[in-house]
Amino acid sequence: MTRKIVFLDVKTVGNVPNLDLLGQFGLPEYYQTTTPGEVNERVKDAHIVITNKVVLNKVAIEQASQLELICVAATGTNNVDKVTAARLGIPVMNVANYSSNGVAQGTFALLLHLTNQVAYFDHYVKSGEYAKSDIFTNLDRTCRELSGKRFGIIGLGSIGRKVAKLALAFGAEVVYYSASGQTYQDPYQRLELDEFLGSCDVVSIHAPLNEQTANLITLDRLKRMKPSAILINAGRGGIVKEADLAQALDQDLIAGAAIDVFEKEPVSTDNPLLKVKQPGKLVMTPHSIWASIEARTLLIEKVAANIQAFVNEKRT
Repeated sequence: MTRKIVFLDVKTVGNVPNLDLLGQFGLPEYYQTTTPGEVNERVKDAHIVITNKVVLNKVAIEQASQLELICVAATGTNNVDKVTAARLGIPVMNVANYSSNGVAQGTFALLLHLTNQVAYFDHYVKSGEYAKSDIFTNLDRTCRELSGKRFGIIGLGSIGRKVAKLALAFGAEVVYYSASGQTYQDPYQRLELDEFLGSCDVVSIHAPLNEQTANLITLDRLKRMKPSAILINAGRGGIVKEADLAQALDQDLIAGAAIDVFEKEPVSTDNPLLKVKQPGKLVMTPHSIWASIEARTLLIEKVAANIQAFVNEKRT
């Protein structure tokens, strides 16, 4: 039997060099994107469905009479009705630990953009203002070193640990807050939330969105942070209340923020973060710091490995 493999949103992995790995398991059909109204028709006769963010609900899974396997080209599986899949004996296989290096690197790209005022000084030179200067440098903006600062991490998983190592390399002191209450066997001090927020110079979020972390960072908690502190959210949108963060930036409650993930993706045009009064205090990227070419290539490699494991199991 030749299996039909349907990848519903291949645009989310971009131009990767190893996409042809999927062809060894059957006949792939690639769709750049798939709207909710297109899902049922595209999966109805598929044996294997691959999705990154496209939702596979009860109806879509039930009417896909030949469906054998659902592969999520991501870590989170909340876009799949796993209860229905389990009832029908359809495995749901996700991918983990493919983007840790990229997210850790991207976290510091965002942080250094703020601490070193890269955009401001780049514009200063390119605009011609530097050529008019009567001194060799520009001290109009304050740059701060990470050395000697307290670097706080929320979410000490594989990404959080890599971020911690980079922070140590910069000479920072690393501490963490555990939303689940878990204490990790790491050489970092665990703090309760009030002390954590009140003492950290950088708060970097790398946690999943769940009932412990949803709306964790509110205006009240932003008020507890140092006025010189920087907040980074590279975990999930919904952990930080965006309207509250915009208000905190406008009121100078914190020095800056870096956001890669949002409550709604893509963002709405009325997102309050798009309208902060001092946009230089805020750097935002479109849920993209994970997406190095190395990470996306590894992602496909791991999806293929999941399919191979499934095929091997079917043969035994």
